[in-house]
Amino acid sequence: MNKIVENRISQKDDALDIKQIISRLLYNWYWILFSLLICVTLAVLYARYKTPSYKISARVLVNDEKKGSGLMAGSDLLGDLGGLLGAKSTVDNEAEILKTRYLMERVVEDMDLNITYYRKGRVKNTELYKSPVQVRIISAEDTIKETNVGIELLKNNQIAISSKKLDTLVTLGKPFKMPRVGTILVTRNTEVADLYGNYNVNINSVDTKVADMMEDLTVEVKNKLITIVDVSLNHPIPKKGEDILNKLIESYVQENVKDKNEIADSTVKFIQNRLNFIGRELGDLEGNIQGFKQKNNLADMTEQSKLLVQTTGQYVSDLSKMETQISILKSLQEYLKDGTKNKRVLPSSLVPADLVFSGAVEKFNTLTLERAKRLIGITEANPAIIILDKEIANARADIEANLVTTLDAFTITRDKLSSQMKKAETQVRGVPEIERNYLNLARQQQIKQELYLFLMQKSEETAISKTSNISNSRTIDPPKSEVKPFSPKKAMIYIVGLFLGLFIPISVIYLKDILNDKVQTKEDISRVTGVPVIGEISHNEEGTNLVVANSSRSAVSEQFRALRTNLYFYMKAADAKVMLITSSMAGEGKSFVAINLANVLALSNKKVLLMELDLRKPGLSAKLDIPNDSGFTNYIIDTNLTVKDIVKPLSIHKNLSIVSSGPVPPNPAEMLLDDRTKELIEELKLQFDYIIIDAPPIGIVADAQLMSAHADACIYLVRQNFTAKKQLNIVEDLSRNEMMKNVGIVVNDIDGHGYGYGYGYGYGYGYGSYDAPDDKNKKWFKKIFKS
Repeated sequence: MNKIVENRISQKDDALDIKQIISRLLYNWYWILFSLLICVTLAVLYARYKTPSYKISARVLVNDEKKGSGLMAGSDLLGDLGGLLGAKSTVDNEAEILKTRYLMERVVEDMDLNITYYRKGRVKNTELYKSPVQVRIISAEDTIKETNVGIELLKNNQIAISSKKLDTLVTLGKPFKMPRVGTILVTRNTEVADLYGNYNVNINSVDTKVADMMEDLTVEVKNKLITIVDVSLNHPIPKKGEDILNKLIESYVQENVKDKNEIADSTVKFIQNRLNFIGRELGDLEGNIQGFKQKNNLADMTEQSKLLVQTTGQYVSDLSKMETQISILKSLQEYLKDGTKNKRVLPSSLVPADLVFSGAVEKFNTLTLERAKRLIGITEANPAIIILDKEIANARADIEANLVTTLDAFTITRDKLSSQMKKAETQVRGVPEIERNYLNLARQQQIKQELYLFLMQKSEETAISKTSNISNSRTIDPPKSEVKPFSPKKAMIYIVGLFLGLFIPISVIYLKDILNDKVQTKEDISRVTGVPVIGEISHNEEGTNLVVANSSRSAVSEQFRALRTNLYFYMKAADAKVMLITSSMAGEGKSFVAINLANVLALSNKKVLLMELDLRKPGLSAKLDIPNDSGFTNYIIDTNLTVKDIVKPLSIHKNLSIVSSGPVPPNPAEMLLDDRTKELIEELKLQFDYIIIDAPPIGIVADAQLMSAHADACIYLVRQNFTAKKQLNIVEDLSRNEMMKNVGIVVNDIDGHGYGYGYGYGYGYGYGSYDAPDDKNKKWFKKIFKS
């Protein structure tokens, strides 16, 4: 039956967990309100003084031949010239190029972005785009450290310079040495009016500023079906951010055109060298023909020679083309073998119409240009350059292997054409030797002329292509800042501040409860032990040992009266008179509960005896302000003493007496086991209605357990915020193993706010005092008492 009751109580308590949590929070409402005020105030200040950040966006259309769209998609205005001057680009490659550090470094250097100007404010400094002062680094240190320089404009072109390393006066336009920066020059920007007088300049290294700008830059291809690159930059000044993004796109376009012009220049240079060489050979050959004619007095060839030329004309034309291709390929072989040209791009307009060969040349030129770009900021010993050199060497090997194969094919074709020419020549053996020699010279002249014309044509094509070089991309949506800053988001900041204002105190309260190993609530007790709680005593605000009196109607007094009522049910037997009070450790209020429980029993017209049996550290006598020179220990030692000799009446109440402990003995446990102890208690039970034994803490010594054999009920005291939860295992073991009879728990010193206690122990509300009732109420009291 008791188990069923306990389970129902436990289920009821569990159902009230939410209420207890709310009660706990309401009890600490001032901390929650204080936290809310602090966090919301900080959120407002943060939103007010946080530097806003604007998003500047632009869109770039890229000519992506793979997707068949872009600037020149679907058109062939210049024939094959569109593929002469470089590699085909893709939108993904161009997006990666826009994200390169090299481009951002150019922007930072061109716009001096590593020098930032601020206007000094009372709370924060505000960044300026156009500043009335300009700082220029004339000669920089090897490593520039971030430096904040305060500048104050004074009279007579004087300025005050202040920093951590330097405080001085300098003249505008006069260079001076700045520690950790180098030699700098401060000048006046007359285009901007001086409105404030005090400014702050942040000087940083280019590399650091580039890294910061790269974090704020976003380049992405949102739709893979189109060739548009979205570029965005985060910056606190909209106009400055727009100019930075414009400069970045401009640098990207310039680099793109520069790559094409570099390939075109290389091609033109190669063609001019070949033209000079072929021109000299052709001039020498024409001179030989002229001398041959003059020597042999030839004015014109015979009809037979003309017929031979006409018959072999097609062979000559084809043979000249083959010779031209073979000559070009051999020239390319010599060009590749020349060690001084290993790091230069390969002329692409002279390559044969072979997709594999064209791809190899394209790869070689791309790697060579990439190597040249990277060498701007690093040395040739850098691992990245070494890897690029290996890739370039592999690409060169692929080109050379392809050249050998192609050259072999052209040589075979040329040999076949030569064989056919010889067969044709055998058919005209009757031609005079002089005219036949002339025919050979004429054929060589025609071959050289074909090669010369071919090179001239390619030279013109390359020149035309260079003049018409444009970037493979264009800006379709210029950089533009959003109207409102995307950061800080004030609404979100206020919500976070409100959330933190609630979360921090609630979390602290929750963690404090979780980490607290002391008994806090009734659930802490019920989770460990099934021993019932028979009494709850609130915190004693009065600070006195005796709180129960005849006229007392305080909450604590009523709680002791409730405990008295519960004990009546615990001690129903007629001979049940002895109550033992113990606890886990000292300081849990055993003496306080014993005194007030004894007094409340005495008020019910019962004779009550207090026995101070904490022989190791007695304190009950001191609290009652009575001498402790004789008592229990004297009775046990001196057999001549009787009960009357040790029982002392108390002035608190006429029905209340005490047996003090007496002198502290060396063997308390043995004295409690003495036969006279049992005789003493049996005799006292005949004289008193109730005997309350104040025993030592059972969690420290075994004295209380020794005395439990004489007790009819055991009151185990638990003090809120003092007794450890693990110490409740002691009372659970005592109850489960039946080491004590009728064990009940009394919770002492309860601060009920938010802990599941204090269900309105406001007894005595409006009762006033029974000691001095007014005249109007005297008759009413008498009438009630008579009834």
